[in-house]
Amino acid sequence: MQGLMYETLINSTNLVALTRTAGHKIFDCRFNLADTWAGQRAYDAGHIPGAYYLHLDNDLSSPITPASGRHPLPDTHQLAARLAACGVTQDTQIIVYDDNSGAFAARAWWLLRWMGHKAVAVLDGGWSAWLEQGGNLEQETPPLPVAGNFAARLQAGAFLSTSQLLGAHGMQLVDARSPERFRGEVEPLDTVAGHILGAYNRPLTDNLLDGAFKPAATLKAEWQALLGNTPAGKVVHMCGSGVTACHNLLAMEIAGISGSRLYAGSWSEWIRDTDRPIAKGA
Repeated sequence: MQGLMYETLINSTNLVALTRTAGHKIFDCRFNLADTWAGQRAYDAGHIPGAYYLHLDNDLSSPITPASGRHPLPDTHQLAARLAACGVTQDTQIIVYDDNSGAFAARAWWLLRWMGHKAVAVLDGGWSAWLEQGGNLEQETPPLPVAGNFAARLQAGAFLSTSQLLGAHGMQLVDARSPERFRGEVEPLDTVAGHILGAYNRPLTDNLLDGAFKPAATLKAEWQALLGNTPAGKVVHMCGSGVTACHNLLAMEIAGISGSRLYAGSWSEWIRDTDRPIAKGA
């Protein structure tokens, strides 16, 4: 790859400059858990020029099974084929964005990292930052170019299954859900409220300031205060279904604390078995 590689974030100014060059692809990841086609409609109404749309349920997840959580990890061969059809190669700089402070774009970022692609970044501030920058919009879906050669090169150990989590020792779970969901006071999406015993709560909103990620030094200090002496390799991120947990993974990467992992099934898979212990309160 030629020039600067973006591996965590890109700001709107640099993205505007990047769109004037070749060798990049942009993916719109806007989504609404309560209205699963709202993101597609938003994309159709206007998106960053050249962007393709990735649907959380259909592209970035597999179908739900009786034992899985709400957003099982996708079939990586299918996702790789989808990306390749959009012209992605092993050397393509990829930018992903949403309109929810990176909550859904971070899922695409993490998936691509798991699939061995480092040149992927989330648009900091998302759709709002692009509009505030005065970026151009288009409504047409770009035609598919010559297919790229992208193929998944899965990185071992990037995530834990429920069985692996149950058999692990010394792991520190960090839950990205809101404090009231973590405490079990409300549960708008899942059938059981509460959290996994021993988990810390770090809401993804704690990573943000005015809709964008906090500076790296601030994030580093906050994560170190939360984790203490726990090494990154012992940190496992979770949320309701393994989607917004990726926001905390991204935040730690921005902070220069690499090596943490994802509990892919998260709370919605954990509660599939009523014998698994749960906790409520702080």
